[in-house]
Amino acid sequence: MDLKDYIANVPDFPRPGILFRDITPLLQSPTAFRHALDLLKRSIDAHPIDALAAIDARGFLIAAPLALELGKPLLPVRKEGKLPREAVKVSYDLEYGSSAMEMHRDSLSPGDRVLVVDDLLATGGTAEATVKLVEALGGVVAGLAFLVELSDLGGRDRFKDYPIATVIQF
Repeated sequence: MDLKDYIANVPDFPRPGILFRDITPLLQSPTAFRHALDLLKRSIDAHPIDALAAIDARGFLIAAPLALELGKPLLPVRKEGKLPREAVKVSYDLEYGSSAMEMHRDSLSPGDRVLVVDDLLATGGTAEATVKLVEALGGVVAGLAFLVELSDLGGRDRFKDYPIATVIQF
């Protein structure tokens, strides 16, 4: 099964000149979604983990079934202001401004091995902020896992010290 067949290309979204890779068709096919999750799980099995940090919002769709299958806790990483309890925040720069990501302060215990999960690795800014959050809370980043990687955007270069698993590369 070629999973690229389940990724829709949307030109000029969210602005002109951007080619958006939409995972919605993959999510709408239980067979393709299961296959993608199986491939991702196989690629992370070699790395012992205690929890999965899921990046808001599409990362939740990938990390939640993986966490259930692995029997591991799911740690939501949300955009600033979305968490109801005391949180730790990391700000980061975007191409067109800045943003911040947060985790609950009590999400993990020092030394917990955490897998950072999102749907797509592009420039890596949001994932890098998540790595910083995990480490600020005393966790150890065991690796990063993404359904899709846009190789030409160089996001992988931010994570030379961490194992990275991806299923689909463009």
